[in-house]
Amino acid sequence: MGGGDGSAVIVRRVAAEQGSRSSPARPCLPQWALRYRRHAVAADLGCGLLAGAAAVLVRFGEVTPYVTPYLLLSLVLPLLWVGAVGLNRAYEARLIGVGSEEFRRITQCGFSLTAGVAIAAYVTKTDLARGYVVLALPLMTALTLSCRYGLRRRLHAMRGGGLCMRRVVAVGHRESIADLIRRFRRERYHGMEVVGACLPREEPTRDVEGVPVLGDFSDVPLVVGQASADTVAVLACPELDGTALRRLAWRLEKTRTDLVVAPALMEVAGPRTTIRPVAGLPLLHVEHPELCGIRQLLKNVFDRAVAAFAIAVLAPVLSLLAVAVRATSPGPALFRQTRVGRDGVEFTILKLRTMSRDADLRKADLVSDRADTLFKIRNDPRITPLGGWLRRHSLDELPQLVNVLLGHMSLVGPRPPLPEEVAGYGDDVRRRLVVRPGMTGLWQVNGRSDLSWEESVRLDLRYVENWSLTLDLQILWKTWSAVARGSGAY
Repeated sequence: MGGGDGSAVIVRRVAAEQGSRSSPARPCLPQWALRYRRHAVAADLGCGLLAGAAAVLVRFGEVTPYVTPYLLLSLVLPLLWVGAVGLNRAYEARLIGVGSEEFRRITQCGFSLTAGVAIAAYVTKTDLARGYVVLALPLMTALTLSCRYGLRRRLHAMRGGGLCMRRVVAVGHRESIADLIRRFRRERYHGMEVVGACLPREEPTRDVEGVPVLGDFSDVPLVVGQASADTVAVLACPELDGTALRRLAWRLEKTRTDLVVAPALMEVAGPRTTIRPVAGLPLLHVEHPELCGIRQLLKNVFDRAVAAFAIAVLAPVLSLLAVAVRATSPGPALFRQTRVGRDGVEFTILKLRTMSRDADLRKADLVSDRADTLFKIRNDPRITPLGGWLRRHSLDELPQLVNVLLGHMSLVGPRPPLPEEVAGYGDDVRRRLVVRPGMTGLWQVNGRSDLSWEESVRLDLRYVENWSLTLDLQILWKTWSAVARGSGAY
């Protein structure tokens, strides 16, 4: 029996000793979150002051009696900005470190404050220089977004070293908790670390992925205190219905512990879900993914326009790389291979050649002892020295911009599979083929070749179910850092 038995006994002993006494209330936020908030407020004040000073300098050029009111306004502007950001709840702890909501709220504050100042000046007939407003407020918003991005990158780096993590108690069945632990460990920048688990009473209490089982569902509040946790994550399970969750929330309220609930539809993104009250019940309505129509047309136009522009700009680079491939190893510069696109239609993908000319003949020797659906190995002896560098930085995939321009591929989408891979697809995996494959995707920014076959499929299906132009832009933005790091590429 694992270490969970002893931990569970300790929890029940504590419960017996405490009796009906309430747990002492703890601070709402851990110290690292309070520091992050203070840094964010200080950065916002600095951005407001800098934007106001820059607007005065650019608009007026020199200090005169006429400029004095604008200097005073520039001193008040940082306080107005921090107040507006606070009212829009952009300092909330749940926004720290992940997601686009923090940036969306700050952008919304910028637009709202600009509109508010303009309307107030019009209503009060104040002679306010429009050049000052047009310069100061948008610049303040842009500077704040940049600072928040810098704070987030610094936080992610600290979390990579195990610092600034939320301590989580996971509640649910063993398989669900094990999957949650693996996800949190793989994506540490989210800042969630499972430090204890609570399973149904009938399940064995051995550790889950190295995390101790500290009790059952009735012990959750006591486990939170024992593990010094600040968050409880409840996974979908029939034992914890609405009534049980409500009672758990009441008990956690005494210690101000965050409660997060993972629904059964874990792979469905928020924009596709809305709560609609029906007969007094809050029903979760799930929209179907939009696989055709105007949004897909816009995506197609966007993809081809960006591909055409990129080909025109990168043509000299592609020419130099092609010459380098020809000069460093015998064979053609371009590698052509049959891949499967949308609705199972085959097409020829273009890449810069990164392997020796006899790579296909040597593949049989390498694949004989492997049963993976996705054939990728580290230190592949067929890869040329230049090819290894091209793969590490994804430069070998630049010719795929031609595939995007021709409509075979998209900039963002699932990984383009081989015909032999598709032949072994089950019904669920075949769902990847309802959209065009992409040059990059969730698989590219979440591990690349380090991902297992199952994880690669899960990410591709998540994209298919939740795609949007906003998500595409986010993935394209993250692709730059993934390619620069070169991790997981081989």
